[in-house]
Amino acid sequence: MRALWITLGVTSLGLGIIGIVLPILPTTPFVLLSAFAFSRSSPRLHAALLAHRTFGPLILQWQTERAIPRRAKIMAVTMMTLVFLGSLLAGVSERVLLIQGIAMGGAAIFVLTRNRPSDE
Repeated sequence: MRALWITLGVTSLGLGIIGIVLPILPTTPFVLLSAFAFSRSSPRLHAALLAHRTFGPLILQWQTERAIPRRAKIMAVTMMTLVFLGSLLAGVSERVLLIQGIAMGGAAIFVLTRNRPSDE
Protein backbone atom coordinates (compact mmCIF):
# COMPACT_ATOMS: atom_id res chain seq x y z
CA MET A 1 0.00 0.00 0.00
CA ARG A 2 2.91 2.36 0.77
CA ALA A 3 4.21 2.01 -2.80
CA LEU A 4 0.77 2.92 -4.17
CA TRP A 5 0.65 6.12 -2.09
CA ILE A 6 4.19 7.07 -3.15
CA THR A 7 3.32 6.42 -6.80
CA LEU A 8 0.20 8.58 -6.47
CA GLY A 9 2.22 11.32 -4.78
CA VAL A 10 4.98 11.35 -7.38
CA THR A 11 2.50 11.20 -10.27
CA SER A 12 0.35 14.02 -8.94
CA LEU A 13 3.41 16.14 -8.16
CA GLY A 14 4.63 15.59 -11.72
CA LEU A 15 1.25 16.68 -13.09
CA GLY A 16 1.33 19.71 -10.81
CA ILE A 17 4.77 20.68 -12.11
CA ILE A 18 3.55 20.32 -15.69
CA GLY A 19 0.59 22.52 -14.70
CA ILE A 20 2.98 25.37 -13.88
CA VAL A 21 3.73 25.80 -17.60
CA LEU A 22 0.54 24.33 -19.06
CA PRO A 23 -2.33 26.58 -17.99
CA ILE A 24 -5.06 24.05 -18.75
CA LEU A 25 -3.70 21.74 -16.03
CA PRO A 26 -4.21 22.96 -12.45
CA THR A 27 -1.13 22.96 -10.22
CA THR A 28 -2.56 23.42 -6.74
CA PRO A 29 -4.91 20.40 -6.53
CA PHE A 30 -2.14 18.09 -7.71
CA VAL A 31 0.36 19.48 -5.20
CA LEU A 32 -2.19 19.12 -2.40
CA LEU A 33 -2.90 15.54 -3.48
CA SER A 34 0.86 14.87 -3.43
CA ALA A 35 1.10 16.21 0.11
CA PHE A 36 -1.78 13.97 1.18
CA ALA A 37 -0.28 10.89 -0.50
CA PHE A 38 3.18 11.56 0.93
CA SER A 39 1.72 12.05 4.41
CA ARG A 40 0.35 8.51 4.13
CA SER A 41 3.53 6.94 2.75
CA SER A 42 6.76 8.86 3.21
CA PRO A 43 7.49 11.29 6.03
CA ARG A 44 10.69 12.29 4.21
CA LEU A 45 8.91 13.23 0.96
CA HIS A 46 6.10 14.93 2.87
CA ALA A 47 8.62 17.01 4.85
CA ALA A 48 10.46 17.93 1.65
CA LEU A 49 7.24 19.14 0.06
CA LEU A 50 6.31 21.15 3.16
CA ALA A 51 9.80 22.69 3.18
CA HIS A 52 9.47 23.85 -0.43
CA ARG A 53 9.79 27.62 -0.68
CA THR A 54 6.69 28.10 -2.85
CA PHE A 55 4.40 25.17 -2.13
CA GLY A 56 5.17 24.59 1.56
CA PRO A 57 3.34 27.61 3.01
CA LEU A 58 0.29 27.03 0.78
CA ILE A 59 0.08 23.37 1.79
CA LEU A 60 0.42 24.21 5.48
CA GLN A 61 -2.31 26.86 5.24
CA TRP A 62 -4.59 24.36 3.54
CA GLN A 63 -3.83 21.57 6.02
CA THR A 64 -4.23 23.70 9.13
CA GLU A 65 -6.98 26.16 8.18
CA ARG A 66 -8.48 24.92 4.90
CA ALA A 67 -7.56 28.40 3.67
CA ILE A 68 -6.37 29.80 0.34
CA PRO A 69 -4.49 33.12 0.28
CA ARG A 70 -6.04 36.02 -1.65
CA ARG A 71 -3.15 36.13 -4.12
CA ALA A 72 -3.58 32.43 -4.95
CA LYS A 73 -7.32 32.94 -5.43
CA ILE A 74 -6.73 35.83 -7.80
CA MET A 75 -4.10 33.90 -9.75
CA ALA A 76 -6.30 30.80 -10.05
CA VAL A 77 -9.38 32.65 -11.25
CA THR A 78 -7.32 34.82 -13.61
CA MET A 79 -5.69 31.77 -15.20
CA MET A 80 -9.03 30.00 -15.58
CA THR A 81 -10.48 33.09 -17.24
CA LEU A 82 -7.51 33.43 -19.60
CA VAL A 83 -7.70 29.76 -20.59
CA PHE A 84 -11.41 30.08 -21.28
CA LEU A 85 -10.90 33.27 -23.32
CA GLY A 86 -8.06 31.59 -25.22
CA SER A 87 -10.34 28.69 -26.07
CA LEU A 88 -13.05 31.11 -27.15
CA LEU A 89 -10.64 33.04 -29.40
CA ALA A 90 -9.25 29.79 -30.81
CA GLY A 91 -12.71 28.83 -31.99
CA VAL A 92 -13.09 25.76 -29.82
CA SER A 93 -16.44 24.01 -30.24
CA GLU A 94 -19.40 25.11 -28.16
CA ARG A 95 -19.53 21.72 -26.43
CA VAL A 96 -15.93 22.06 -25.24
CA LEU A 97 -16.58 25.64 -24.15
CA LEU A 98 -19.60 24.48 -22.17
CA ILE A 99 -17.60 21.73 -20.45
CA GLN A 100 -14.75 24.16 -19.72
CA GLY A 101 -17.16 26.77 -18.42
CA ILE A 102 -18.86 24.32 -16.07
CA ALA A 103 -15.60 22.77 -14.82
CA MET A 104 -13.71 26.03 -14.38
CA GLY A 105 -16.77 27.82 -13.04
CA GLY A 106 -17.17 25.15 -10.37
CA ALA A 107 -13.46 25.30 -9.55
CA ALA A 108 -13.60 29.11 -9.34
CA ILE A 109 -16.59 28.98 -7.00
CA PHE A 110 -14.78 26.47 -4.78
CA VAL A 111 -11.60 28.56 -4.66
CA LEU A 112 -13.39 31.84 -4.06
CA THR A 113 -15.55 30.49 -1.24
CA ARG A 114 -12.61 29.13 0.80
CA ASN A 115 -11.49 31.18 3.78
CA ARG A 116 -8.32 33.25 3.69
CA PRO A 117 -5.51 32.40 6.12
CA SER A 118 -5.84 33.97 9.56
CA ASP A 119 -2.52 35.80 9.15
CA GLU A 120 -3.69 37.59 6.01
